[in-house]
Amino acid sequence: MAQAEKAEHRSVVMAASRLELNLVRLLCRCEAMAAEKRDPDEWRLEKYVGALEDMLQALKAQASKPASEVINEYSRKVDFLKGMLQAEKLTSSSEKALANQFLAPGRVPTTARERVPATKTVHLQSRARYTGEMRSELLGTDSAEEPRLDIRKRTGVTGPRPVDEKQSAAELDLVLQRHQNLQEKLAEEMLGLARSLKTNTLAAQSVIKKDNQTLSHSLKMADQNLEKLKTESERLEQHTQKSVNWLLWAMLIIVCFIFISTILFIRIMPKRK
Repeated sequence: MAQAEKAEHRSVVMAASRLELNLVRLLCRCEAMAAEKRDPDEWRLEKYVGALEDMLQALKAQASKPASEVINEYSRKVDFLKGMLQAEKLTSSSEKALANQFLAPGRVPTTARERVPATKTVHLQSRARYTGEMRSELLGTDSAEEPRLDIRKRTGVTGPRPVDEKQSAAELDLVLQRHQNLQEKLAEEMLGLARSLKTNTLAAQSVIKKDNQTLSHSLKMADQNLEKLKTESERLEQHTQKSVNWLLWAMLIIVCFIFISTILFIRIMPKRK
């Protein structure tokens, strides 16, 4: 019986380890595909990410699942890949760049061969790509021409800069500065809202605590008053019973005295002839 239980436990552990191994392999494959340049009609990565979500849910439901830190890291990477796919479906490059900033890549490499987490590399690549697309939209140039311009600048083959190019660069810097200021303003507003919410929550918690204390004190006083009322009611009932008993005995004594006095009066007084 013990050997059967050990064999069953060993099979469960092996199944969980096999599931985790498959998840890691598929995650490495998805990270490699995300780092490569893909066609807009590529559908395999989205299917792979959906399979990753199913495998992650199955791994969480296992009895012999990994540590919570490992599970959280897997979830973080899967959420990053999912958010990256959703950002790629946006139409505007500014929306893509903004959505990319809110993504959180993995903190730990998936395999021992990686020095830097692959999701972090993908995050940096997508940020640079979206920034280039924003620059292309603002300057009105093709994204394929930008590498040529960068190569010319790096090799030193530079000619006289036209005035419109300088103006476009200045406008680009101004627009980027506006975007950065807007993001900083939004971050400050969100921080202020979070602080205000925290302050209101603490104030509401304090008020609720005081109300609970007042309510408990009122309930305690009500219980004490009820006990006192019961005691006084019992004393009043006893006093009423005692007064009724004494009054009854007094009435009986008076009636008896009157009866005896009447008889004696009749006996003593002579009859008329």
